[in-house]
Amino acid sequence: MNAWLLAVCLLLPAGLGACAWRACRGEPAQRLAGITLGGTLCVAVLMLTAQGLHRTSYQDLALVLALIGPAGTLVFARCLAGGEREEGSRG
Repeated sequence: MNAWLLAVCLLLPAGLGACAWRACRGEPAQRLAGITLGGTLCVAVLMLTAQGLHRTSYQDLALVLALIGPAGTLVFARCLAGGEREEGSRG
């Protein structure tokens, strides 16, 4: 086991456990923050795993998740804000 995989073994239970706890408990805005931070930690875990195992496919997956994650956060934030659009407004 190298240092990269050791970092994954420490980050995965400590970081994602706290994010899962926040995503399951609290106000909706706090749950959204837990889900968003969990996605960021998943990107970090995938990048560390790719470096530790020397697999570039894991890096590709992490980069795609890093691009898609903020868009999902914006969708959830709009749902939390009551993202109903008025019939007559365009914009």
